[in-house]
Amino acid sequence: MNTDSGPTLRPFHLAFPVDDLDAARAFYGDLMGCPEGRSDSHWIDFSLYGHQIVTHLDPDFAARPLVNPVDGEQVPVPHFGVVLTMADWQALADRLAAAGVAFVIPPTVRFRGQVGEQATMFFQDPSGNALEFKAFASDDKLFAKG
Repeated sequence: MNTDSGPTLRPFHLAFPVDDLDAARAFYGDLMGCPEGRSDSHWIDFSLYGHQIVTHLDPDFAARPLVNPVDGEQVPVPHFGVVLTMADWQALADRLAAAGVAFVIPPTVRFRGQVGEQATMFFQDPSGNALEFKAFASDDKLFAKG
């Protein structure tokens, strides 16, 4: 619900296909550090910074590559992620780089000097699902217009 003081944020829920649950568990659980919740033979719940993501097994899943231009980069669509604090964003970028993750768009600052200036990075899970994690110097810039 939106109020005069801003939105009351609640955890979101996102379910998406993966072609290998073991690879998803290693990526989201081990590499990304997402605590695992419930699971079954065809799905796994993870906590992504307090949000519920659910990987659902589809052995025939193939991510469809599509990109749109944003600030001179080819951004994968669809994608999902979390807006982090700058410190958490940097820690994640460092952890992914140290693990040798191949970035679609490496950690960078986009819209430098503009209202929407943000740190951002894009990468893919083992099934080809695109993720973006970003951070702003101040969260009040998240929806600011130029």
